[in-house]
Amino acid sequence: MKVTFAHMGNLYITVRALLEDLGAEVVVPPMPSKRTLSIGSRHSPEFACLPLKVNIGNYIEAMELGADTIAMAGGVGPCRFGLYGEVQKEILTALGYKFEMIIVEPPQGRLRHVLQQVGRLVGRNPVGRYVRAARLAWAKMTAVDELERLAQAARPFEGHRGAATAALASALELVDDAGSPARVKRALEEGREVLRAAREPGGGNSDPPRIGIVGEVYVVLEPFVNCEVERRLGEMGVLVERSIYIGDWVREHLLKDVLRLRKGRRPYELAKPYLCHFVGGHGVETVGSTVEYARQRFDGVIQLAPFTCMPEIVAQDVLPAVSRDLGIPVMTLVFDEHSSDAGVITRLEAFVDMVERSRRRRASRG
Repeated sequence: MKVTFAHMGNLYITVRALLEDLGAEVVVPPMPSKRTLSIGSRHSPEFACLPLKVNIGNYIEAMELGADTIAMAGGVGPCRFGLYGEVQKEILTALGYKFEMIIVEPPQGRLRHVLQQVGRLVGRNPVGRYVRAARLAWAKMTAVDELERLAQAARPFEGHRGAATAALASALELVDDAGSPARVKRALEEGREVLRAAREPGGGNSDPPRIGIVGEVYVVLEPFVNCEVERRLGEMGVLVERSIYIGDWVREHLLKDVLRLRKGRRPYELAKPYLCHFVGGHGVETVGSTVEYARQRFDGVIQLAPFTCMPEIVAQDVLPAVSRDLGIPVMTLVFDEHSSDAGVITRLEAFVDMVERSRRRRASRG
């Protein structure tokens, strides 16, 4: 059995560590590319949202490398993500691929059920081995989140363009190669030093504008899909913060679900004046996080969403009211297979320019 999965940012580092430490043979698909998207778009329904198309491309490229088992997360609620597994299975089967798809459904308090699904991927393992693999995966996940945050903080002050991005890639490779939590800790320390070195004392704007990134989790986390919005903003001299990281997603949607703990309600409370019902996906979180950024006096917010994503369409519809009431500029970028780097860069430059002018007006008013 050779297991593969779809990319979502740097999630592959955590998933590969977990599965390999449990004895699985893992085939990581090539990083998403134009070829990936072309393959996925060719074989997916036209009306399907962009994440499904890129996932199909990931799976086909992985099966070309010998993968025969696909691990896919399931879902519940209004978002179409809950249907992805079955739809993707039908598409790939119709194309003649021979594989097994194992859909790991949300735990909803059923830890044994989750372990059974994971067991289908890795075979029988003693409890101690699960604990050891989980510790390694957790260490890598938290390290990756910290390194991404450090890169965001470094980009507006980097000595030369691309230094922080190159430092991040180097640091992530160290974490990926680490074979124990202790080695992950050492790799993280080295990564911190590399990213600190990317910052040039006195470089960049001493008071860069701050822009928050919100939206659908896959599009927010996968740089290829969002045309590297986070990197491009940082290299424009913007201090970027995004509303979700891999660790946040795991804690809220996996651990708390397994333990039947109450999930974080702050985004829901903040969103209530504008959106008081669950609409699926991260729709409510998009609105609540925008309110949070406004309260923290961020200079702007950018919503990232796949074309036809219902939860984000609902959020997009109410964000102008948030922008008006709280005085924070908000822009929505919607992505499909036709999105281009040039178009996204143009809109980002215009938005950053607007944010800078807004800051100057506020400063002049004292």
